[in-house]
Amino acid sequence: MKKYTITIYAMSLLTLAGCKKNLLDTTSYTQVGTQTMWTSDNLTDQGVAGVYNSLRLNIDAGSASGNELYQLDRYGVTGMVRDADALQTGTITPSSGMFSNNWKQLYEGVQRANDAIKNIPLKSPSTAEKKARYLAECKFLRAYAYFRLNQLWKGVPVYLEPFTADQATKGRETEEAVWQVVINDLTDCINEPQLPAKYAKGSPFYGHITKGAAYALRGKTYLYQQKWALAAADFSKVKEAGYTLFTGGYRQLFKEANEQCDEMIFSIQNVGMSGYGSTTQFFCGNRSSFGSCWNTYLISPVLVDLYENADGSKFNWDDIMPGYNSMAPEKREVFFFRDHLTTAEINAAKARGLDMTLYLPDGNEARVKLAYANRDPRLAANVITPYSEYLGVNGNASQAFVSRWPFRSNTTPTWDVATDTKAYFYYLHRKFVYEGATETPNRAYGPTDFPVIRYADVLLMWAEALNEQGFSQEVVDMVNQVRNRAGAAPLQSSDASKPTFVANQTDMRQRIRNERRVEFPNEGINFFDELRWKTWKDMVFANGAGLKQVWGGNVVTYSWKGDYIYTWPVPQAEIERNANLKQNAGWVN
Repeated sequence: MKKYTITIYAMSLLTLAGCKKNLLDTTSYTQVGTQTMWTSDNLTDQGVAGVYNSLRLNIDAGSASGNELYQLDRYGVTGMVRDADALQTGTITPSSGMFSNNWKQLYEGVQRANDAIKNIPLKSPSTAEKKARYLAECKFLRAYAYFRLNQLWKGVPVYLEPFTADQATKGRETEEAVWQVVINDLTDCINEPQLPAKYAKGSPFYGHITKGAAYALRGKTYLYQQKWALAAADFSKVKEAGYTLFTGGYRQLFKEANEQCDEMIFSIQNVGMSGYGSTTQFFCGNRSSFGSCWNTYLISPVLVDLYENADGSKFNWDDIMPGYNSMAPEKREVFFFRDHLTTAEINAAKARGLDMTLYLPDGNEARVKLAYANRDPRLAANVITPYSEYLGVNGNASQAFVSRWPFRSNTTPTWDVATDTKAYFYYLHRKFVYEGATETPNRAYGPTDFPVIRYADVLLMWAEALNEQGFSQEVVDMVNQVRNRAGAAPLQSSDASKPTFVANQTDMRQRIRNERRVEFPNEGINFFDELRWKTWKDMVFANGAGLKQVWGGNVVTYSWKGDYIYTWPVPQAEIERNANLKQNAGWVN
């Protein structure tokens, strides 16, 4: 790792300026050496902005980096990627750029934070109050980087001072030791009197770290350590800080207008400018979206089937189409055809071996739409399901589209949703995909902040921490706060005849896990949940798992190579650089 210098970007200044829409500083700054950095109040602001900017190092607006949080959903229950992924097909090695890029990006965040933590007290002429607050913010950001490293590698080298490449020779600390480093930094952050509990919407400091964020991340760290009581105590402090669920509806929560609502605890700040915005539109949108986007990341059919019926009962395809579940997945395609297929389309289907006696020329669409009706409303909020409408763009004007199979161009009165994958029929994202012609200035830089931690996440982690200490009505009520906001049927523990009945701790544990799966698609949470719960193999690599079309037929088949892949390998280049680094068991280059 080269000797550290801080690069200042317009977005970095934007973050420190706070209210991003009104106080945008577009000055272009180049590299400032560490000898000069921190020696004025302005350079102190810029330096801390550079630490915040480390949160954006994995963003590539020109192509999907695969390293952004929402992009890692492709490894979980909730998402997929449209091309074969080496981790899922079992061909990945420690030399993969995915491992080395994440390692380097996260350690760059550590290095920037280290530089600030050391030099602000020594060099900065800023007020004592400001320096104390900045130190707390930078300790949070260092803790976050080590948190992410430990989630994936379970023990990494710890550097708490700036270091050069020649000094990067430490061996790995234990997983538990790294968690303690995270807790120490977050505790310092929490104990800093100059750090506020929360910033209100519109505050000139909105976007900065708060005590609420520190409590949330420390509580999550305690979950990894299975210190349930400590986790629950920290989550209660988040509530005391003033965070709460957004009451304007689940779907509206992810709109730009609500990005500073009381649910958002820690977000990556975005603005509609080249290089400083969100890429979710570009890589989760579709060809009918503003900017003609690439649907690189997709929704998994496993997630779609997890959304309950409106009464809280489990969804079952056989209730809609008797015999569906026992059919070979590729044979189910017949149920997803559009009405009034052409003769050529029918003949092509027969050639693929489909039983076209099951096809309803005038009612196929209506029949399959029943499968998505009367379900948990979060299904419609998160997923473009077959024969549902999506408001996209035609030229510069808004245009209604419908997801149909097989795709045809420019069908009136509503056009078919176009994708990069027209030869296949996939579930597509809605969350963080802009609607119509007015919501985003460009596909590569959406203006909506990306939530890293929000209050629904805290509530469900809090419920998990309490449930692991014993099942109670308090746990049920906590989960119901999230379900009620979404419009899902509330859980209860009094009437065993109803599908919403929760019997005991084991039942509640599964309910909480499924609640997290259906609440957080496209938010970079599920993959890490499955790793922590040790459910990744069973949920993502079950028999027949793969990149699936909506009816469950595989385009790519996944291959589980062993439990060792629960932990990422130390990048091969880092091992060659540092002889003290030991590889995780099972990984060979």
